[in-house]
Amino acid sequence: MTIALQSYVYIFWSSTNMINYNLLLVAFWVFGGFHAVKYIFIMFSSHRHDDLKEMLDSNKDSLKLEAMKRIVAMIARGKNASDLFPAVVKNVACKNIEVKKLVYVYLVRYAEEQQDLALLSISTFQRGLKDPNQLIRASALRVLSSIRVTIIVPIMMLAIKEAASDMSPYVRKTAAHAIPKLYSLDPEQKDQLIEVIEKLLADKTTLVAGSVVMAFEEVCPERIDLIHKNYRKLCNLLIDVEEWGQVVIINMLTRYARTQFLNPNINVNEDEDEDEEEKEKKAEAAAMAKRKPYVMDPDHRLLLRNTKPLLQSRNAAVVMAVAQLYFHLAPKAEVGVIAKALVRLLRSHSEVQYVVLQNVATMSIKRRGMFEPYLKSFYIRSTDPTQIKVLKLEVLTNLANETNISTILREFQTYIKSMDKDFVAATIQAIGRCATNISEVRDTCLNGLVQLLSNRDELVVAESVVVIKKLLQMQPEKHSDIIKHMAKLTDNIQVPMARASILWLIGEYCEHVPKIAPDVLRKMAKSFTNEEDIVKLQIINLAAKLYLTNSKQTKLLTQYVLNLAKYDQNYDIRDRARFIRQLIVPTEKSGALSKYAKKLFLALKPAPVLESPFKDRDHFQLGSLSHLLNAKAGGYQELPDWPEAAPDPSVRNVEVKESVRAVGTVTHRDTGALWGPQRMEGSESCSFPRASDSASGSESSSGSEESGSGSESEESKEASESEEEEEEEEEEQKKKKKKDLKKPVQERVFLQTIAPSSALKSYELLHRITGEGLSVEYCFSRQPFSPDANMVAVQMQFTNSASSDTKNLHIEDVKLQSGMRVKEFPEIELLPAGETATAVMGIDFCDSTQAANFQLCTHTRKFFVSIQPPVGELMRPVFLTENEFKKEQGQLMGMNEITEKLTLDVKCRNEHAIVQRVTTAANLSRVPCGSDKECRFAGRTVTSGSLVLVTVATKEEGAAQLTVNCEKMVIGTMLVKDILQALTQ
Repeated sequence: MTIALQSYVYIFWSSTNMINYNLLLVAFWVFGGFHAVKYIFIMFSSHRHDDLKEMLDSNKDSLKLEAMKRIVAMIARGKNASDLFPAVVKNVACKNIEVKKLVYVYLVRYAEEQQDLALLSISTFQRGLKDPNQLIRASALRVLSSIRVTIIVPIMMLAIKEAASDMSPYVRKTAAHAIPKLYSLDPEQKDQLIEVIEKLLADKTTLVAGSVVMAFEEVCPERIDLIHKNYRKLCNLLIDVEEWGQVVIINMLTRYARTQFLNPNINVNEDEDEDEEEKEKKAEAAAMAKRKPYVMDPDHRLLLRNTKPLLQSRNAAVVMAVAQLYFHLAPKAEVGVIAKALVRLLRSHSEVQYVVLQNVATMSIKRRGMFEPYLKSFYIRSTDPTQIKVLKLEVLTNLANETNISTILREFQTYIKSMDKDFVAATIQAIGRCATNISEVRDTCLNGLVQLLSNRDELVVAESVVVIKKLLQMQPEKHSDIIKHMAKLTDNIQVPMARASILWLIGEYCEHVPKIAPDVLRKMAKSFTNEEDIVKLQIINLAAKLYLTNSKQTKLLTQYVLNLAKYDQNYDIRDRARFIRQLIVPTEKSGALSKYAKKLFLALKPAPVLESPFKDRDHFQLGSLSHLLNAKAGGYQELPDWPEAAPDPSVRNVEVKESVRAVGTVTHRDTGALWGPQRMEGSESCSFPRASDSASGSESSSGSEESGSGSESEESKEASESEEEEEEEEEEQKKKKKKDLKKPVQERVFLQTIAPSSALKSYELLHRITGEGLSVEYCFSRQPFSPDANMVAVQMQFTNSASSDTKNLHIEDVKLQSGMRVKEFPEIELLPAGETATAVMGIDFCDSTQAANFQLCTHTRKFFVSIQPPVGELMRPVFLTENEFKKEQGQLMGMNEITEKLTLDVKCRNEHAIVQRVTTAANLSRVPCGSDKECRFAGRTVTSGSLVLVTVATKEEGAAQLTVNCEKMVIGTMLVKDILQALTQ
């Protein structure tokens, strides 16, 4: 029958009609629908795979590319394509880059399953590690690390070491990902892998940072010494790292900070609700007085400051990571900033809400005041899932206090009417906890719960009984009426837990209801054999307590109950009956313990403390899986305790580049000055004295200004000193040039400014109307900033158009992006009316076009200003030969290459005009070129030294093609836009 069906299906498939409904109906009618569909699917799949194999064996790259696209699509849909492995692996040596990329994607998926066939292609993967395209190099390393065979461990190790030194950050990132794979395959390679990790941790690229920290966490989390010298760099890079990397780095830095810094709350009592005796308070106050005042480590403050902006991230995991860092590391007064960000996450999907509420429930126990302003955000919606409702209830209960309890109880009254029974039960428990914690509303809550006893729903009544029982234990003598009322419910309530709670309550306080308790025991004795085990145990306890307090009325009932329990099927009940009989009914065989029966059964029992299930959960790191499960998960690393003494902070001291410096000397309009490389009318050179010179230099300069003129001898001395300084600077520059010429040609950098023929563009920093007579302009001079070559030189011109003098011109409240710093910013003590001063300032923009924001202050006003650099000013020119240019360009392909077609402006169709406009848009140098139809330019980014290559290829009738190759894709994209605009307008 099966052979016949297969033949039918084959005819159906191979028929020219392709959809032969008659044959399909026959197959369904004869052999059944399921089997027909099964065999049709098998024939269809095998036929499709045969077609793909033929396409892969073709000589045409287009067919191979189409086949690989279909295969990758099959994998994406979750279908098995492992039988195509031999046909795919043959194309690993294909010269077409697009085909090769897709082949590597396939091999990464199936290399571990088809190890024998993958091993045959290792030589091809090794060749791929040296491919000019960074994507191919990274894919080859990824496939190589996916082959889980110990034989190739040395090859993998060598490949990872080479990739760690690759010029492409994408390849270095892939090398970091391969490290944990190799470590899990062969842990003996740990020492060599740590060396690679140490090298990658020093990488300044944001693309690599998150991946190498993840490798560090997997391989050697105990090697904190590797983090010391990279700590500040990681803090500064954090805001620019991708979201996955941010989470990894923040979690690592949280544990690092707990080992390297002191507890910022060492002199603060963290438990808000802890009640202490007066003696303990006095002793604690005396101990706190003896302690030294806490001073936060600057590196601790750096971590808190650089992570705070990430609370605005769109990624919930990043916000949660920052929140747990602040909770575990920040001073108590500063933790409140995370509340608003966490409340914002409650608008996300239910899965995100669940995780966030778990952490908020833990935080709200110790830091209640943090979430009190957002109380309404935790109100429950009818559309919330049950688990979200329960967690919101938990938070509301934790936030309850004397001020807001009335509002919260009104909410709870609404929740009790819900159709979700689990939610209603949780609400009743929450009411009980509120009554326990806040004595002022205990009676109100108790009366409300008693009213619920008349509810038609058994689950509501049962939960109310359990909670009432716990509340009555606090003041039983005041609530004997409630105990009597509950005793009457034994005939109606059938839920075992509720019946057991009522019986325990009557037995415990039988002296308060002496007439009702024996009657309840009589009723329970009748139904003893039909009760649940938990109820039977409480009936036995009730009988024992009544025998000891009222033996005249209950002696026979007690013996009857004990006899029934003696033959019960449950051994716990039988053992309990024998044990109680020997205690309360003394015989000759009874021991001395029977004398103390009353003390055992009728002892005063402390009232239960209704606590939150999240009370002790904060010993797990917030945001972790272990905290979510309230159990230690595999791979969890305990959060270290704070050190008693602060470790040596000098281990983190590394050479930090100063971001903003000023050079030059203050002069006046009569001397004249240069504004940029060109001379500007009415300008003057001004620089601000350094902090070390402020005491002497500023006094002398101010004194000379007040006097109006100095002696000729003093002027001649100053002139001779300035000439000597200029000669020394020229000699130093010559020495630098000689050293620079000894370097390899591709690393030789132009120290001279290659400025366009037109004047440099100036930008307005402060308008004279806004500045009340003070105006400020700035331009990017393109001169090398001599104190630090990694900074962009910015010339600023200050003009005082007001009628009065401007005094104490300085900068305050610097708000820079991550990595940019302002240190010892200079100050102008006096700028007379109608005068102008200029200054050269160095700013390290960290290869970013983000603005440097600060306050420009005078003795009367403060002005908010910002300097935002065009992307072309973030570069310095580099000299390359034509061959070196082509070689470097060949290594910056794929994602590092951007090509755009354009039509040149009519005035820009000759070589001179193109060079002028490109160099105006970007600070690049011209590269010699043998072709008349191509113009090439080269440079490096100022901060990181990333190579930037620009090619403008002209064609007929003004058509042209612009190509930009840059290691930093963002800079390359922005540069393309600026150059396009310059060439087309």
